[in-house]
Amino acid sequence: MTSAALEILGLGLGILGWVGVILACGLPMWQVSAFIDVNIVVAQTIWEGLWMNCVVQSTGQMQCKVYDSILALPPEVQAGRALTVIVALLGLVALMVTVVGAQCTNCIRPGKMKSRIVIAGGAIYILCGVLVLVPLCWFANIVISDFYDPTVPPSQKREMGAALYIGWAATALLLFGGCLICCCSCSQRDETSLPVKYSAPRRPTSNGEYDKKNYV
Repeated sequence: MTSAALEILGLGLGILGWVGVILACGLPMWQVSAFIDVNIVVAQTIWEGLWMNCVVQSTGQMQCKVYDSILALPPEVQAGRALTVIVALLGLVALMVTVVGAQCTNCIRPGKMKSRIVIAGGAIYILCGVLVLVPLCWFANIVISDFYDPTVPPSQKREMGAALYIGWAATALLLFGGCLICCCSCSQRDETSLPVKYSAPRRPTSNGEYDKKNYV
């Protein structure tokens, strides 16, 4: 019962991480304008994401524009698009695989095959966490390098946006949820694979000796 509850908890964490990846993929706040000058007047803020960039005026008005060309985008944006879309699809596959093999469902009879299916679902969640970590760290490295690069003009310096932090939180949920699913499934498989020995009670015969047919 405990392993089933932990398995459901791991599945819930994986679903939350999957939703977080989709949210981070759609948000345009992967990198935002950095205002580092002393006397600068903040009139507008620039948000740059994987699919569009937005300009937020000081009055609260916001204008967003989708990128015109895909091939003209920087390599980190192209890689971020590809990996986040792959993770979104893999997360759906991991959800279906884990639900099919979960202990709380009856899609497959309990046994080694059921445990292996759940382990496969947990492994896919872990793979999702590793894949989405690549564009997040890539973007963060570029933002930090440009921020401390003296050759980059102050108007072109950027800071890490909220989408990166959401993506890192989603990565942690995916990794932790996947590991929890795999560990619970492995422990459940070990419990079911233990041999069970049965022995009939020894009953004495009329002459006081034990009958050999009572032994297994």
